[in-house]
Amino acid sequence: MHATIVSLFKHPAKLAATAFIATLLFVASSVMAFSGRTTAVGYWKTIDDETGDAKSIMKIYQVDDKFYGRIDRLLQDPDLLCDKCEGDDYNKPVQGMVVMWGMTADGDGEWSGGKIFDPKKGKTYRCSIWLKDGKLMVRGYLGPFYRTQTWLPTGD
Repeated sequence: MHATIVSLFKHPAKLAATAFIATLLFVASSVMAFSGRTTAVGYWKTIDDETGDAKSIMKIYQVDDKFYGRIDRLLQDPDLLCDKCEGDDYNKPVQGMVVMWGMTADGDGEWSGGKIFDPKKGKTYRCSIWLKDGKLMVRGYLGPFYRTQTWLPTGD
């Protein structure tokens, strides 16, 4: 093993080729790790469907057979208070707030049956989520109308 490493340093072309192959393997395995995701559990960067801006890092987690989402970190205004919330959540920090709850697995990378809360608008929507090309599609329904956001994996 030691002799092989020493011989690589004596031949810069072999060293460059080995480094190139190692880099390709690392990039390929990283891409496969993100695109091969089979669960919503983990950290996701939320992207506002109206502005295209990254808004927060959301943590999706499972308790028993239900899935929940908590705003782990606000990217633009970390001290934002929920002035549209009612009851105990009124004027509480948005960062750390559970805004998705009651989701159940439907199978094949899809979850539904829960709710999602938009602290900016103070509204709660029926919710369904699904994995598509390594991204998390999040759809909120109000009656027959809906909005869909694409959340990106963070690698955390």
